[in-house]
Amino acid sequence: MEAAAVPQELPPDCGVHELFGYVGIEAVLEQMKVKTMKMGFEFNIMVVGQSGLGKSTMVNTLFKSKVSRKASQPGQEERIPKTVQLQSVTHVIEEKGVKMKLTVTDTPGFGDQINNENCWDPIIKYINEQYERYLREEILITRKRKIPDSRVHGCVYFIPPTGHWLRPLDLEFMRRLSKIVNVVPVIAKADTLTLEEREEFKQRIQRDLKAHAISVYPQEDFDEDPDDRLLNDRIREKIPFAVVGADQEHQVNGKRVLGRKTKWGIIEVENPAHCEFPMLRDLLIRSHLQDLKDITHNVHYESYRVRRLNESNRPALSSNNGLPGRDEDGDESNL
Repeated sequence: MEAAAVPQELPPDCGVHELFGYVGIEAVLEQMKVKTMKMGFEFNIMVVGQSGLGKSTMVNTLFKSKVSRKASQPGQEERIPKTVQLQSVTHVIEEKGVKMKLTVTDTPGFGDQINNENCWDPIIKYINEQYERYLREEILITRKRKIPDSRVHGCVYFIPPTGHWLRPLDLEFMRRLSKIVNVVPVIAKADTLTLEEREEFKQRIQRDLKAHAISVYPQEDFDEDPDDRLLNDRIREKIPFAVVGADQEHQVNGKRVLGRKTKWGIIEVENPAHCEFPMLRDLLIRSHLQDLKDITHNVHYESYRVRRLNESNRPALSSNNGLPGRDEDGDESNL
């Protein structure tokens, strides 16, 4: 019996052939654009930080829309919960014909207690539950043509503007979460710091992250080519971004701008001379949104998938798709 032919990879020295005439290969890009505009896409972002750091305002500012949890529940009295509670709201937003299903997950109660030990556990559990949900859909014999994606693509972590150093809570949270999700740290309410204090605080944070081997997004290990590395190196020099959020417009030199009004003047949110919000917006939306999704799928989800499928080789299997069962707390059951 003749062996089946195995497709051969092109040799590394294979050159690019010139075409005799127009073929139309570049039309593929237009096809992809049309298909994406018809189907839309999903983006899931999580915001983590203690109360009063402007998480909801920042999300509204990012998407120039009332998409935060608080904006979706107007008139409700905000009480600090006794434990960390995760609450998600989903909106479909559209710009120039492109639709995006945006899910924002807030974490009220995080860092607000006297004892914040293990307050990251509900967040880790939630992120892993989304991976588990996707995995169970993916391994079905008859699966959906497009699997709903609720996996968290980016986690924006709000650091209090103390001007001193990272707290043990900040370090432990980022150390644990950076292993399973893309963490983007920001200095919240940066207008409470002088420019000198802001720069010194940022350098201390960078030293702390390096000393504790915490790899935040964009991770240096995942730069695919020299151009990516050059761009990401410039971003890494600026992280954590010192940001100010505002969802109200003010008149400045005859123009309407997003900003915060103080007795010293208007802090323009989208003015790079005032804060680094434009850099955060560009990173999350304009330049790295697809990369956030790719790393989530190819790195973080893949690590979870491999671990779970390795677990399925153990004798104790559940009847649910051949994967070990999980109880309500996300732990494996012995059934």
